[in-house]
Amino acid sequence: QVKVVESGGGLVQPGGSLRLSCVVSGISFRIAAMGWYRRAPGKQRELVGTIASDGRVNIVDSVKGRFTISRDNAKNTMYLQMNSLEPEDTAVYYCNTDLVHKYAWGQGTQVTVSP
Repeated sequence: QVKVVESGGGLVQPGGSLRLSCVVSGISFRIAAMGWYRRAPGKQRELVGTIASDGRVNIVDSVKGRFTISRDNAKNTMYLQMNSLEPEDTAVYYCNTDLVHKYAWGQGTQVTVSP
């Protein structure tokens, strides 16, 4: 059974940075295409970016240049580095596969950007 556990969220001021982590178990992580997603208050969950098994990264336009994704296959972990955070980035952040058929969603990690 696949399990994902997100961590690293918190309260940060506008312009600040956070690094989120996603630990994955139950799959061969090194060949998994993964993604970060977020759900802002009152909105649907949306894609933030993806990372392929070969490390290629795609970031959505709304956060491109501020967010980046990386992975450490030895640790079965994916990261989301978020810089120049804005109040609009406030959301619960989740990780999951990039494939259509998703794993069971984790609880996510709350990111709040506020003065």
